[in-house]
Amino acid sequence: MAGQPGTRSGRRERLAQRAAKPKFNPCPPGQIGGAYKPLTEAEIQRIYGAALDLLERLGMGEVPERLHADLLAIGAKDDGFGRVLLSPALVEKAVDQAARTFVLHGRDESRSIEVGGNRVHFGTGGAAVQTLDLDSGHYRPSTLEDLHDFTRLQDVLTNVSWFTRCCVATDVPDRFDLDANTVYALLKNTTRPTATSFTLAEHLEPIVQMPDIAAGGPGEFAKRPFMKAHISPVVSPMRFGEDAVDVVYECIKHNIPISCITAAQAGATAPATLAGFLAQSLAETRASLVMVHAIQPGFPTVFSNWPLVSDLRTGAFSGGSGEAAVLNAASAQLSNWLGLPSGVACSMTDAKAIDAQHGMEKGITSLAAALAGGNLIYESSGMTASLLGVSFEAFVLDDEMHSHTYRALRGVEVNEETLGIDAIRDAVLGEGHFLGGRHTFAAMERDTSTRRLLIGTSRASGLNGARMTPGHGHVFGRGRFYAIITLPT
Repeated sequence: MAGQPGTRSGRRERLAQRAAKPKFNPCPPGQIGGAYKPLTEAEIQRIYGAALDLLERLGMGEVPERLHADLLAIGAKDDGFGRVLLSPALVEKAVDQAARTFVLHGRDESRSIEVGGNRVHFGTGGAAVQTLDLDSGHYRPSTLEDLHDFTRLQDVLTNVSWFTRCCVATDVPDRFDLDANTVYALLKNTTRPTATSFTLAEHLEPIVQMPDIAAGGPGEFAKRPFMKAHISPVVSPMRFGEDAVDVVYECIKHNIPISCITAAQAGATAPATLAGFLAQSLAETRASLVMVHAIQPGFPTVFSNWPLVSDLRTGAFSGGSGEAAVLNAASAQLSNWLGLPSGVACSMTDAKAIDAQHGMEKGITSLAAALAGGNLIYESSGMTASLLGVSFEAFVLDDEMHSHTYRALRGVEVNEETLGIDAIRDAVLGEGHFLGGRHTFAAMERDTSTRRLLIGTSRASGLNGARMTPGHGHVFGRGRFYAIITLPT
């Protein structure tokens, strides 16, 4: 009898521990991908050979003067008709000397991630001009306030690894003001790794003073850059864009890691066939690689061949299609085959509402890219309406989707503990079930990815406008749709 109070107390402690949120995420970002290989080795070789042939025989057009001189200095050839030819030897030298991995720092160093290898990270991206309003349930032009709110929201979502602006502040018409205010929103509202874009090269010099201030003074940001730049220096098909190339030079000058994005559209700016698209996209991404190599070999760069798909019957963008899923997976496979940090864009649903189409398209495309080993999967959080829209509710749902994807990537661990032979024997010879067993509770704490997330609908006024603070369950959203989430401390 004397031991009973202690026994009850111990049971209460165990129940309280199990009711509390998990002490760690059993399937955190950075799980290993690469098991899904849509291309065979022979197919990769043919696509790579076609890309090399395009660069050697057709080359790149509209090469800016400064880049033209730098490319010729490392062995490129001018064909005399306005195009610069890149030999296979030059391309392969650039591949050999490229950065294989690099750290994408957070202002909070504990949130930094390593880019490259076979690690998979979901993040954000996009330039939506419409936000799905929480109050009205209708789309409206995105604002600077929305950008601040989206940045604050993602900062507490467990499975987002970095934040790139997901919407354009349409209420800031001046291009310099837009670039500056976007950087400020990122600095003010998150300590995660971030990314932004710069409209013109001359914007960088004054704007970089802000991350310098955040880092502790002039020149400090360059020592440990916690923001990268998204740039599209190649304009499909097979030519450079002068303004974007100028931004590349300026980013390298300020030691800002870059993501060189090629975003061709099948049937419009690239072949409609999947193989042809991959050959051209790979050629264009390798042209970006040679450009970086000509400026500063080995500079930290993500090579992002983003396949965009059109419905050829209507001309409409089709970001949630099966073709988008397999093309992005194949693009990741090609970059990983070369050993280069890969970036793809998935979860670009064409659905305007948060509905079954939304979930299906996002789930299929993002899982395919993750299984193929895309290092950085852009556009994967919050985007709707073929990238024209972004949604607060979708951010929360997508974060949950990412947790399940990471669990799928983690796979099945087979060892003495997980085989559970003793647990099977104890259940068979004992109570006949596994409920309440030590083995079951250990697995729940160690392996279960399910987080305390409730999605529902209500019109109760008590749900409207609740504040989000770390460490507690809170209501997020207003009106008909809401999400109750347990935010990390």
